[in-house]
Amino acid sequence: MNHLPLFLEIKDRPVLVVGGGEAAARRVETALKAGGRVTAVAIEAGPALKNIAKQDGVDLQEREFRPADLEGRVLVFVATEDEDLNGRVSALAQDAGIPVNVADRLSLCTFIMPAVIDRSPILVAVSSGGEAPILSRVLRARLETFVPAGLGRLARFAGAIRDRVQDAVPAGTGRRRFWEDFIDGPIAEYILAGQEDAARNLLDETLNEAVEDRKSGQPSNPEGEVYLVGSGPGDPDLLTFRALRLMQRADVVLHDRLVPAGILDLVRRDAERVFVGKKPGDQALRQEQISRLMIDLARQGKRVLRLKSGDPFVFGRGGEEIEALSSEGIPFQVVPGITAANGCASYAGIPLTHRDHAQSCMFLTGHMKDERLDLNWQAMVQPRQTLVVYMGLRSLPEFTEKLIAHGADPTTPAAIIDKGTRDQQQVITGTLDGLAVLVAEAELGGPATIIIGTVVTLRDKLSWFKPRDSG
Repeated sequence: MNHLPLFLEIKDRPVLVVGGGEAAARRVETALKAGGRVTAVAIEAGPALKNIAKQDGVDLQEREFRPADLEGRVLVFVATEDEDLNGRVSALAQDAGIPVNVADRLSLCTFIMPAVIDRSPILVAVSSGGEAPILSRVLRARLETFVPAGLGRLARFAGAIRDRVQDAVPAGTGRRRFWEDFIDGPIAEYILAGQEDAARNLLDETLNEAVEDRKSGQPSNPEGEVYLVGSGPGDPDLLTFRALRLMQRADVVLHDRLVPAGILDLVRRDAERVFVGKKPGDQALRQEQISRLMIDLARQGKRVLRLKSGDPFVFGRGGEEIEALSSEGIPFQVVPGITAANGCASYAGIPLTHRDHAQSCMFLTGHMKDERLDLNWQAMVQPRQTLVVYMGLRSLPEFTEKLIAHGADPTTPAAIIDKGTRDQQQVITGTLDGLAVLVAEAELGGPATIIIGTVVTLRDKLSWFKPRDSG
């Protein structure tokens, strides 16, 4: 064991970060999550660092590093492109007895940063001893299943070839893609099987091709693709293994406002995040712009994660997006998610169908177009049927009024599930004619799912989730 694994308490203690780029911003973010008080020093701070510096607990100073900056610090992170500065800060920190980490410079570090799975208060940290950082990230995604027996051998192999890879493969997306292919491809399979000679032969071929491409001045660009991933109604535990795996491979993520922070935190840490969410009556980007952005990013060779709440094909406009991708010849994958109807009903203890209550279930949207609801009301008032309404908070008074006007029983049991499957889940039950009033009094913030039908009466027997209840 080359390093002693420790969990260090830095809450309300001073931490120094030297550097202004993306790597420095990630270290500031990590220290903040652990409760540290961070001073960031950079001659020029990049956009990511400036954005993080808006948070409480960060003091950003755009100037040169001074030795006095080390006074009183419990940890020092260095992430600059200036090798002399990296070495100088590391030496000063070590002389002062302060633990120091220099990004991608193992020889200058007295401690290393592991890949972390955060399930507070449980933390799982994985480290390759600094030899293969990309391997630690991939392992984090796989811990739910198994750890290959030959993983240590693979890490040593990766560490031994790291300098060769840096010389042969340009930094950035190309190098990261190399390491991902290395870990997921035949080279790693050979190593894990104990066939290192075969692995070295294949590695030599791969790196020789990369060197020739670099010499020609026309290095091959990796092919981009798009992942349309359903993140479910909110609980991170409802993600599929495939969704989590692709979230760890993406270079950039386009997400909407309904994807909670607990799920976004599972995306690869250094992936670019772009908010493209829409709010009632407002939207960051039009649907056509979102589709265009996915296409443009994929053509740049990026792996684009389109992360959607619920399921992409249930009121998620996923069909429109894959039409746009297909017409442009962009490779894509679709990963279904647990839609709000299933997830929220399950967590609220309301079966959508039941032999004694409902033999059919209808999903519909309460979203208004031009301030009007245009729905097939007659089809919605059929007996022994459950209705599930998405995006219906704003239109609920009009919706219930029209449903009753078209023949629905005003005393039909109904429920609204606010922030379903999340820790803040709240369930309000009542009858169709009184639901809008109950919702207005509760001042719900959404997202909300409405369930109408006699299946709601089974909730008292079947609910296992313990939310705050009303009604």
